[in-house]
Amino acid sequence: MGVLVSEERRGRRSGGRAGRAASRATSATPTPPYLQRQIRPYELVTDEHLELIEYNAETILEQVGIEFRNYPRALEMWRDAGAEIDGERVRFPRGLCRTLVQATAPRQYTQHARNPARNVEIGGPNTVFAPNYGSPFVYDQDQGRRYATINDFENIVKLTYSSPHLHHSGGTVCEPVDVPVNKRHLDMVYAHLKYSDKAFMGSVTAGERAADSIELARIGFGGDLADRTVMSSLINASSPLVWDDTMLAAAETYAAANQACIISPFILSGAMAPTTAAAVAAQTLAEALAGMAFCQLVRPGAPVIFGSFASSMSMATGAPTFGTPEPAIVLYTVSALARRLGVPFRSGGSLTASKLPDAQAAYESASTIIPTVMAGVNFVLHAAGWMEGGLAVGYEKFMMDADQLGMMMKFGQGLDMSENGQGVDAFLEHTPGEHFLGTGHTFANFETAFYRSTLADNSSYEQWMEDGSTTTADRANAAWKASLASYEPPPIDDAIDAELQDYIGRRKAEMPDEIG
Repeated sequence: MGVLVSEERRGRRSGGRAGRAASRATSATPTPPYLQRQIRPYELVTDEHLELIEYNAETILEQVGIEFRNYPRALEMWRDAGAEIDGERVRFPRGLCRTLVQATAPRQYTQHARNPARNVEIGGPNTVFAPNYGSPFVYDQDQGRRYATINDFENIVKLTYSSPHLHHSGGTVCEPVDVPVNKRHLDMVYAHLKYSDKAFMGSVTAGERAADSIELARIGFGGDLADRTVMSSLINASSPLVWDDTMLAAAETYAAANQACIISPFILSGAMAPTTAAAVAAQTLAEALAGMAFCQLVRPGAPVIFGSFASSMSMATGAPTFGTPEPAIVLYTVSALARRLGVPFRSGGSLTASKLPDAQAAYESASTIIPTVMAGVNFVLHAAGWMEGGLAVGYEKFMMDADQLGMMMKFGQGLDMSENGQGVDAFLEHTPGEHFLGTGHTFANFETAFYRSTLADNSSYEQWMEDGSTTTADRANAAWKASLASYEPPPIDDAIDAELQDYIGRRKAEMPDEIG
């Protein structure tokens, strides 16, 4: 009986702890707008083996080819570039795609945010964390799993904006199914412009929706993009070895406007590719080369990101699995291939098949995000909130992942070899056998020496009981609510906001609702 705590006391102590965590979060040293890694990418594969994978990818492109479906303009471009066209199948002379990409695609580019202080550098030694993408469901501990709404979409944008460890607002952070499918892109892009001033992604579900995204961005950025890249948008291949008209139309629209395309094969090993990691890497490279080269045909110099999303699968059930060794091996391999090609790389995230923010979610996500940082990934999609193999975005999971991203930010900064980091003065003023707690070096560094989790509980068992004996998910539940309660929107000019809403209203009025 002595360990039981009244509901009133539990709420008071838990609220106090949440308040202290929130205070720490707001008083912490400002974090940079993106991670500038000081650790070298881990090289898993030898140069000899990478060259062999590149050779195999060229064999796929030359002898098997890639289908460009229902998009005659792409076939014309490829014919003019010297490729062999057989119906919708395009076979490429060995080295053609690589030459096109290396000739004009930038190694690194700036994605401009509405707030210039939040611009991100994509490529080189930089890592940008972006949230979950594409889930039709949301989950929280209070209401459970349910279809996502536009309110949920706006909430995730606000949580992303409020997190110092997410550098990018993302794109379709969830699918707001309460808005007609042909109109929801307008509300989604507006939410990114209205409720955040971080960089964001545009719609890719049709060429005209990409065009709407560009027009909304133009208005949101004050009327003239001035050829700046303000969106990096996800263009998925229809693996195996197919690019379809929907993605090609979006890619052409964005590339023509100098907006970045994340050219990303989406591969479930064993179903959309052979089961072996080296084969998956070769197919990923072949599909991505064809997509990135197409963007260069549209507009030489258009920024592209070499994307990879490769998952293993249960050979017993066919279900995708996450946090397993094989996708990590593919990630390390393809990241190295992207560096050799000379373009930014997208992969990784905080991925799990778990349906709850539980131990499975935590360890599978850790097994994905650590290789992501170690491999030197430049653009990390699904960095926070991903659950259930991508079918759901979780509020508690979002906060748990964001906390871990803070740790990755600290880890990625590597070893501090500044004068303060070396700490020689601490030894010189110290007496052997005595602790360091009273030294000037400790006093100067105690607030920033170690990453302080906003969710982990490191107190004694007795203190934990007095504080309400909460789980990590319980604390994350309180944290997302506190974050939304304290959210303050970034400024936006009233005239720009009115013009955005007017454009959205006119576009919606021009088309009947589509339900899908």
